[in-house]
Amino acid sequence: MYTAIDLFSGCGGLSQGLKDAGFKILGAIEIDRKAIETFSLNHPEVPVLGGDIREVKVSSLLEALKLGVGELDLLAGCPPCQGFSSIRRRNKKEAAPDGRNDLIDEFSRLALGLMPKLIMMENVPGLANYGKFLAFTESLKCAGYDVVYKILDVSEFGVPQRRKRLILSANRIGKSKLAIPQREKISVRVAIGGLTKVGESGDAIHDHSGAKHSDGVKALIAAIPKDGGSRASLPDEMQLECHKRNPGFNDVYGRMKWDSVSPTITGGCTNPSKGRFLHPEHNRSITLREAAILQGFPLTYKFNFSHGKQAISLMIGNALPPPFITAHAKVMAESLFDG
Repeated sequence: MYTAIDLFSGCGGLSQGLKDAGFKILGAIEIDRKAIETFSLNHPEVPVLGGDIREVKVSSLLEALKLGVGELDLLAGCPPCQGFSSIRRRNKKEAAPDGRNDLIDEFSRLALGLMPKLIMMENVPGLANYGKFLAFTESLKCAGYDVVYKILDVSEFGVPQRRKRLILSANRIGKSKLAIPQREKISVRVAIGGLTKVGESGDAIHDHSGAKHSDGVKALIAAIPKDGGSRASLPDEMQLECHKRNPGFNDVYGRMKWDSVSPTITGGCTNPSKGRFLHPEHNRSITLREAAILQGFPLTYKFNFSHGKQAISLMIGNALPPPFITAHAKVMAESLFDG
């Protein structure tokens, strides 16, 4: 079984994808307490180093995991780069100021210190033009890695969601590879259409995660046409004043479409005022469980409901879609097998 370390592990989407590809996760690093608890609920066999990654020494990590330099098969992670998301940039070319943008330096430091056979990095598309990212790729090449990166849509890799992401593959022992997109996509209907009715499933994050709305908003939601409708169909008297003043963000209070993939699942994924997050048929936003499934998590993935809806929504929205990771990890592992 091939070995991997998960940096910036969050609630465990990356590790789930790697495990599904046949990797053994030796360890993970994450700073957020609730994310660590969720990770450990689902991957109890994996030791998680909690705390600031900037304080993690390569020598200490190698000693703790009983590894030598160059022995690790895969180092993978998604350094937080929120300043490069399209929402944070507001369609501007430059990144929004955010201290987390520099955490890619820590990924680079650990990568060049550990010298794994393979490196995988996943992130927002805007990172591709960032000077620190380009410097990182050049440093890998100078260290003997073959490097390739692309911006791909996760819906073409078994995730029932439209979401463009940058993914990097670096290989020290062979040629870098990424998975080939699939033609067939998984629809919202296939992904969540067969779930047990809300309130009857016994799953806390499915039964008790509905947003609370005023009577006016409830009436607005009920008036949105089923199966892909939007607030554009509402009569003028039902339009919210804020929407009249700012006609942008047309997807808010929109319904998902049964026979299409879902829109991008974000940290506001259960709030209809944050995007097209209304259920295709029922007069409610999608539940946390539905959001997790649309993000590619298995139905059995555990979340602690006591963490609160907002925290769980953020974990799900920030997670790496497991099937997307699995597809690329399997292809990257071929060079390990060949070796």
